[in-house]
Amino acid sequence: MSENIESHSYDILIIGSGGAGLRAAIAAAEGGAKVAVLGKSLLGKAHTVMAEGGVAASLGNVDPDDGWETHFYDTMRSGHFINNYKTAEVFSKEAPQRVLELEQWGAVFDRTPEGKIMQRPFGAHTFRRLAHVGDRTGMELIRTLEQKILTTNVDVFQEITATKLFLDNGRIAGAVAYYREDGRFALFAAKAVVIATGGWGKLFKVTSNSWESTGDGAALAFRAGAELIDMEMVQFHPTGMVWPPGVRGILVTEGVRGEGGLLRNSEGERFMEKYDPQRMELSSRDVVARGIYKEAQAGRGTPHGGAWLDITHRGPEYIKRKLPGMYQQFMALADVDITKTPFEVGPTIHYTMGGLKVDAYSCATNVPGLFAAGECAAGLHGANRLGGNSLSDILVFGKRAGDGALEFIQGNEGMPRIDEGEVQAEIQRVLAPVGKEDGENPYAIHERLQEIMADHAGISRTGSDLEKGLELILELKERSRNMVAPGSRAFNPGWHTVQDVSNMITLSEAIVRGAIERKESRGAQWRLDFPDELEEFGKVNFVHKLEDGEVKTYTSPVPEMPKELQELFELGAAPGVAKSGKKE
Repeated sequence: MSENIESHSYDILIIGSGGAGLRAAIAAAEGGAKVAVLGKSLLGKAHTVMAEGGVAASLGNVDPDDGWETHFYDTMRSGHFINNYKTAEVFSKEAPQRVLELEQWGAVFDRTPEGKIMQRPFGAHTFRRLAHVGDRTGMELIRTLEQKILTTNVDVFQEITATKLFLDNGRIAGAVAYYREDGRFALFAAKAVVIATGGWGKLFKVTSNSWESTGDGAALAFRAGAELIDMEMVQFHPTGMVWPPGVRGILVTEGVRGEGGLLRNSEGERFMEKYDPQRMELSSRDVVARGIYKEAQAGRGTPHGGAWLDITHRGPEYIKRKLPGMYQQFMALADVDITKTPFEVGPTIHYTMGGLKVDAYSCATNVPGLFAAGECAAGLHGANRLGGNSLSDILVFGKRAGDGALEFIQGNEGMPRIDEGEVQAEIQRVLAPVGKEDGENPYAIHERLQEIMADHAGISRTGSDLEKGLELILELKERSRNMVAPGSRAFNPGWHTVQDVSNMITLSEAIVRGAIERKESRGAQWRLDFPDELEEFGKVNFVHKLEDGEVKTYTSPVPEMPKELQELFELGAAPGVAKSGKKE
């Protein structure tokens, strides 16, 4: 039976209402396009608000020697050189402009005594580079973009889930979605689509990510023919809460270490000296996460399997001023006063470096008219993301995705056609589980997926574990085809979970297949059976394509840097910057 659905037509459709999506929408609207934004949650509630410590940009307000070259150098080195150098170059050059633009739009940053934007140190950044608003930077970024978008003619659709992208002769044509409140469907015809739906941390149980992070956009684009890249690179943030159990995984911002917090094991030893004696607690996230993990495995962990993080030496007034969110978070959730006592932290799934393969300049995928930006897009971070680079990423490439989509529609006149039969078939597919009692429970499938990923594709990996994990995921994939959602489609979270789980299983398979193929340890990929970083794997990225319904994995050469950029690394440091981080 055909269903009557509301219908909309736009020049550009943005799927995702976080920082990247809003910035893309602003760029497209300012270019004169008719734009709509679809948000799975409420406007202003995006996962961007969980990015606390700051936004990385070489403003040079605190360390005048900082510049784009050093930021580029730090980003490539932290990514273990499988990043796309073009993406990193564009990013490091444009990040300062995007941050200053945000300030002009009303963002209220912490200030230096001279009135400039304050910048704090962060792990593996050569200079103090993170512009911040206490430890609530992501919230201020979203607030500012939200206020800005209200000055445009962008239409925002809240609490709506897209389920399929449509093509017309290979070109993107739009999407179908349903309202989460009552299950009504809506069709959005569009000349171009930007995917900005964030990451997929909910594949894992212990995660800093909120409920929205189920990889919807990346899975939609993948099914429409877009390629995924670097999926094996999943970042474990070193410091998530570990106690009490109900808050396990909630982020403890890197800003705590940036403001002087010290990591110690159960013996009181400042153990990061063993793993990175130069940068200590401010080493890159992959190194610190493995350090905490190794200490716990060696029996030197805290009572609940983590490490102690201590900021008490900075004094109550300083802590409450610079880290107000962390102070309140621990008081409210753990009854711990971080101004008086150390607290337990441990690795938590936080971010994905992998995602949709996009052009460094336009953010275009390989599907004409389909673009992607933010965490769901790959290329910038390589094997490990630097803290603070995520917020500048969404600003830089959110704008570029909006501009890229605008340029595309200007060169491709006319609205693509969407086949009505395809739309009705998709609606029937999405509705199939509704009202059924006999079948697989989507919550049980999700819980099992999280167990498989934790046990077989966690912080440490082996070939045998990964192969077994893949086998279990494929079994779960078959079971998931029979998921059910008893009740009606109105106010039915089980129905939403059916959609989420299908997306997460698809991405989990790509993660594990990539991890199997990368037979080395590099950044977030830690193979116990291949503990060394190998030169041959530094020359390739692993790319995934969906062919006849099957996930296929290929290699793609890492773009080779031109000589002038290679020289930065041959010198051992960015131009004019000695290994100590000081100008010579």
